[in-house]
Amino acid sequence: MIYPIVMYGNSVLRKRAAEIEKGTDLIKLVEDMFETMHAAHGIGLAAPQIGKSIRLFVVDGTTLEDEPKLKDFKKVFVNPTMINEEGEPWGFEEGCLSIPNIREKIERPERLRIKYFDENWNALDEKFDGMKARIIQHEYDHIEGKLFIDYLSPLKKRTLKGKLADISKGDVETEYRILAPLKK
Repeated sequence: MIYPIVMYGNSVLRKRAAEIEKGTDLIKLVEDMFETMHAAHGIGLAAPQIGKSIRLFVVDGTTLEDEPKLKDFKKVFVNPTMINEEGEPWGFEEGCLSIPNIREKIERPERLRIKYFDENWNALDEKFDGMKARIIQHEYDHIEGKLFIDYLSPLKKRTLKGKLADISKGDVETEYRILAPLKK
């Protein structure tokens, strides 16, 4: 099932998501999240972006042909905990399915360590770097109620105010179904 993507302005995107009870069957939801993400041409999707305030996100960098290190990077993160982020911050232009048609250069640390469960409740503790780390950091922010635009300067945020207001009203072109909080 393909879910509509929740747009900027919806309060679910600003809440710290709830832990999922260990043992919960997540297989169908995970399949739906991958299907939704692929239909929207995304490389990551967090549960709050489909209106579910739970600590779950999926990533799939396998479609990025110019990134050979991501050819097998398809994962599910359940109840993740960021252990640490380290290294030299590096800038990269990020976008978000919940904030369509806006891309901005965001600085993030180059490495991270994260503990999480996969969709079968296997406990994992892994380190990631480069683009893998960036994708995880972006999606992890979603379950913490944070968006990539929160890293922008106050001036840059002011310049985007009109576009963000339009997005929250659903006045935005996308190739995927959306759920806009202020759509009339």
